[in-house]
Amino acid sequence: QVQLVESGGGLVQTGGSLRLSCAASGRTVSRYPVAWFRQAPGKEREFVSVISGSDNTYYADSVQGRFTISRDTAKNTVYLQMNSLKPEDTAVYYCASRRTSMLTMSKNLYDYWGQGTRVTVSS
Repeated sequence: QVQLVESGGGLVQTGGSLRLSCAASGRTVSRYPVAWFRQAPGKEREFVSVISGSDNTYYADSVQGRFTISRDTAKNTVYLQMNSLKPEDTAVYYCASRRTSMLTMSKNLYDYWGQGTRVTVSS
């Protein structure tokens, strides 16, 4: 059984930083894509970043240059380092993974999801 557990969310001021963690069990994160999505109140869940099994990384335009996704194979954990946070980054952040190794940014193609961690950026 695959489980993804996010942590690291919280309240931060504009310009601050947070590091989110996505701890996986039941699968090896180094073999499959692991993505971060976020959902702000009243909005659809949107793609933030993804790391492939071969360490290719992709980012939404809105976070490019501010967020960094990375993976610690020994801990079977994927991280999202978020710097220069803005109020518009406020959302619940979810990590997700797939049954296959094919990379995608489409939330509809992800099979496993965590419960989410809330990030609030105050102005």
